[in-house]
Amino acid sequence: MLTFVWPLLFLALPLPWLVRRFLPSVNRSEPALLVPDLRPFQHSGAGQRSRRGARQALWYLILLWLAWALLVTAAARPQWQGEQVSTTLSGRDLLLAVDLSGSMNIEDMYLGNRQVTRLEAVKSVIGEFIRRRQGDRIGLVLFGTRAYVHVPLTMDTNTVMQLLQESTVGMPGPRTAIGDAIGLSVRYLRDRPGDEKVLILLTDGANNSGQLEPVRAAEIAAAENVRIHAVGVGGQPAPGSGGFLGGVRERTAEVDHESLAQIAELTGGRSYMAHNTAELEEIYLALDQIEPIDEEVRTFRQVQALTHYPLGGALLLYGVALLFPGGRLHV
Repeated sequence: MLTFVWPLLFLALPLPWLVRRFLPSVNRSEPALLVPDLRPFQHSGAGQRSRRGARQALWYLILLWLAWALLVTAAARPQWQGEQVSTTLSGRDLLLAVDLSGSMNIEDMYLGNRQVTRLEAVKSVIGEFIRRRQGDRIGLVLFGTRAYVHVPLTMDTNTVMQLLQESTVGMPGPRTAIGDAIGLSVRYLRDRPGDEKVLILLTDGANNSGQLEPVRAAEIAAAENVRIHAVGVGGQPAPGSGGFLGGVRERTAEVDHESLAQIAELTGGRSYMAHNTAELEEIYLALDQIEPIDEEVRTFRQVQALTHYPLGGALLLYGVALLFPGGRLHV
């Protein structure tokens, strides 16, 4: 859409005509040449030259008017506005802490009819959760024997999803340092502005590594106003398997439900347990409802300045007009 920043400047279009019409013209007090008789200056080609001169004068005047119109258009600052674009902003900081200990490689979960590892199921469900959180600042903490921030808080959810998909079991070590993961997350969120700081912790085991006890880490989180939702995950043995899957004993009992519940309660969050992919999906759908996105919709248009086009056209027309006999540079 074409718009003008100062459209009232178009009122100046008739200014040259008004000046010529109402201001007194400059007349000579003495004629330039006094002659008693005009007959010596008359010859047969005078009429043809007069008509040609009239046409040149007309074109000269047209060029000057067009150049003036383009100058006024340039002064009005034309610009092209693109389609209206809306963006959603949120004041919520949301960290996802994902367990990558060795037990996440157990194949006791299903995606459709395909048996997959716990991590594969988690990637699928959390990936959809991240996709739905447009407008939030999402960060990713990975933990095993140690914990580290894999993706700082960002509104670029595509990058968070991609780096989550690229993570593998054992990257941070084979054991489970839940307390350290909470402590690192709280330290990272401590200096963030705003009051909405949330950590969603997912693990399939109990704390068996690290320097900080999970309950103590939760107390620190509560003091820093960080709310923790704790999710335990672990599959159930397939029918007739006798508790084994692929030669590995089913490990659901290793999840420390009591500690997870205490962590959530201390920080004002909730605790969950997922035994299969469907339950995990329901948990993250519930978290969407518990932690709604604080939406602030802003709209804007991309604006492209066009002033240089009419300005360049005006200069070009003035240059052509100077070549006419009425101008000063004609040859």
